[in-house]
Amino acid sequence: MFDPRDLDVPVVAAPMAGGPTTPALVSAASGAGGLGQLAAGYLTPEKLASDIAAVRAAGTELFGVNIFVPETDPVDRAAVARYRERLLGYAAALDVNLPAVDELGDDDDHFDAKIALMCDERIPVVSFAFGCPPAPAVAELHRHGCSVGVTVTGVDDAVLAAEAGADWLCVQGPDAGGHRSVFDRRAIPPSQPLDDLLRAVRGRLDLPLVAAGGISTRDRADHVRASGATAVQVGTVLLRTHEAGTKPAHADALADPARTETVVTLAFSGRPARALRNRFTDEFGEAAVAEYPAVNKLTGGLRRATADDPDGINLWAGTGYRDAVTEPAADTIGRLG
Repeated sequence: MFDPRDLDVPVVAAPMAGGPTTPALVSAASGAGGLGQLAAGYLTPEKLASDIAAVRAAGTELFGVNIFVPETDPVDRAAVARYRERLLGYAAALDVNLPAVDELGDDDDHFDAKIALMCDERIPVVSFAFGCPPAPAVAELHRHGCSVGVTVTGVDDAVLAAEAGADWLCVQGPDAGGHRSVFDRRAIPPSQPLDDLLRAVRGRLDLPLVAAGGISTRDRADHVRASGATAVQVGTVLLRTHEAGTKPAHADALADPARTETVVTLAFSGRPARALRNRFTDEFGEAAVAEYPAVNKLTGGLRRATADDPDGINLWAGTGYRDAVTEPAADTIGRLG
C-alpha cells in the first residue's frame, strides 16, 4: 500500500478541480518520481472513469484520486437568496440568467458512486478534501488496497481523520491557493502557520504528513520537509506548466505584475478559497455566503460567461504564485524535490 515516505521525489501534485489538473499533468508528476492526483470534484463518475483510463493508458501505475466529502449541514436557502439578489445586476449585464434558489439544493457530488469506482478500479491512492470521510468508506477502500489520505487544516480535524482510518494526512496551511479544506464550511479558516501546524499535528499523531500551502521553491520545500513533513504538496506552482488545463486568463494573471494581492473569499463557491484579488472578489466578497455547493452552482454561469476575463473568474492562487512558470511539469516537480 502507498506510503508517501516511499516516493522517489517527495512532491505531490495537488488535485485541482475544475480543469487545471489533467490526466497528462497527473502522469507527468508521477513520471517525475512524485505523485499525481486526479481531481474528482465536479466530475460525473463516467468522466472520472475516463480520466483514470487516460492516466493508465499513459503507463502510469502510481497515482491518486481526490474526492470531495459531501456537506453535512443543509444549504441555508435564505442566505443564498440574499446573495443571488446581490448578483442580479452583474448577471444581467452579462446576459446570464441565474438559477433559481430552488435549483441550488444540496449535492453529494456522486460520493458513493465515486467510492465504488475507486474500489472497482483499485486506485492506489485516494485522498479527500472538505471533510472527514466516513469510517465505513475508508474501511471499504482499505479492503480494495487503496491508501487513504485526508486534507486537514487543524489538529482537531487531523485527529478525526486518524480515527476514521486515514493512512496519511495532507496538512494544509493558510498560504494555500484554492479551497481551504476546512471540515466546517462556515468556520473561519485557521491562520496557524504551516510550520507550527505541522509540529502540532506531529505532536498528536504518528502518521506520514504531506505539507501544503504556499510551497513554491526548493528552499521552502526543504525547510518544510525538515520540519516533519514526509513530502510537500504543490498546486499553484503547477498552474502554468505545459500539461495543466488552466484557463489562459488565469495562467496569464499569475504572471501579471499588476496582480499583487491574494484574498480568501467565499464569492465564487461558498467555501473559503484563496485567489488573486480581482473585480469579482472586490464587488461580491463581502456579500458572499458560506453555502457550498449552492453558491458554486449559482456563480457557474457567470464564470463561464467571463472565461476570458481575469476580473470575472476565480483566479485560485497560493501566496507563492509568482514562482509559477511556463515549463514541463516534470521540471517543476524536479526543482522542488
